[in-house]
Amino acid sequence: MNENELRSELVRTTQKLDDLGLSHGTSGNISVRVGEGFLITPSGFGAEGLTSDDIVFVHLSGNSLGRWQPSSEWLFHRDIYVERPEFGAIVHTHSNAATALACLRRDIPPFHYMLALLGGDSLRCADYATFGTQALSDNALLAMQERRACLLANHGMIAAGKNLAEAFKNTVEVENLSEIYLRALAVGEPVLLTKDEFADALQRFASYGKPKQ
Repeated sequence: MNENELRSELVRTTQKLDDLGLSHGTSGNISVRVGEGFLITPSGFGAEGLTSDDIVFVHLSGNSLGRWQPSSEWLFHRDIYVERPEFGAIVHTHSNAATALACLRRDIPPFHYMLALLGGDSLRCADYATFGTQALSDNALLAMQERRACLLANHGMIAAGKNLAEAFKNTVEVENLSEIYLRALAVGEPVLLTKDEFADALQRFASYGKPKQ
C-alpha cells in the first residue's frame, strides 16, 4: 500500500475496533510503519469523524508532520518499530477484558493453546508506568520480548503484527483470551498446559494460516 492507502486503512481499522467495542471514546491508538517512520492516529481522537487527513506521520527521530499532535503514546510505537523490525503495525487499546486483567497486574499463563498465536506460552503484563513516558515504553518492550502482544499494568494492551490486518487479528485474540481467562478465574484456577503440551501446540502453529506447500 502507498501512504494514502495506509492512511485510509488506519481510519477503517480504528472504526472496526470501535464497532467491536475494543476501543472506547478517544482511548487507544493505532500505527503503521511507512518509510523512515510511521503513521499514527492523532491525540484526542476517536473513530467518530476521523479522516485520512487527521493521521500524523512520525519520523523515527521523533519529529512529526501533520495538523494534529500524534497520539500521546507515540513513543512506545516508535521504540517497538526500532527494536522489532518484523512488525509493520501496532494497535493499543483499553479493551474491557484485557484492561481488567491489566488492572490486576496478572500475566496470562498457558491455560489455552491459542496463546501460541501471540508468540509464546504466556501473555506478560508490563510493569506500571505513567502513560506517554519512556518508562512505559521500556516496560512494554521488555514484556513483548519474543511476543506479539502484552498487557500494560493499570492501562490496557498492545498487539503488533506484520501489517494492520495481523495486528488487528492479534488484538482480537488478546481480548478473547483475556475474557476467557477472567471467566475461568471466576470459577477457580485454570488447569495449565504442560511445557510439552504447549510446545506441541507452538510447533503446529508454525504452519497455521500459511499456504499449502
